[in-house]
Amino acid sequence: MSAVQVNQPVAITSTQIMMMRGNTWSSGTCDCCEDCSVCCCAFWCFPCFQCQTVSNFGECLCLPLMDPTCMGYVGCSGACPPISMAMRAAVRERYNIEGSICCDCCILYWCYSCSWCQMAREIKKRKQPFNIVTAQTTTMQVPLQMHQQMPQQMPQSYSYGIVQQPM
Repeated sequence: MSAVQVNQPVAITSTQIMMMRGNTWSSGTCDCCEDCSVCCCAFWCFPCFQCQTVSNFGECLCLPLMDPTCMGYVGCSGACPPISMAMRAAVRERYNIEGSICCDCCILYWCYSCSWCQMAREIKKRKQPFNIVTAQTTTMQVPLQMHQQMPQQMPQSYSYGIVQQPM
């Protein structure tokens, strides 16, 4: 008795997984050498760097320019800049990073530009997803005698996978 090979449709699953790094920042506030391109951009043109970072995060490009006197070079004058505070809190919230507004305020007050570099590194690392693709093929061997009887016995909705061959 000969058999007919019937191939079932291939099921392909593609899953996109964001690389999660726990509930902490992936780099420290002063880890400038971890990504030198970020720190060099911040060093040479801090306002442009801020705008690029905010844009990469998905917010309005000009948002950092609303901080009073673009405090990146001047330093804080007694208060933490509101836009930078909101940006840091938003980054922590989106990526589920532990911390508080008080910690954000302290870091922005004493390490303003380093804080922005840390946010830029975090956004850059978290935006790099990777794909896992899996495929599965099912092959069935159907005896020829059963093959001839199946179209009459099977409901119409299941007969799509059967190929009839001339005898």
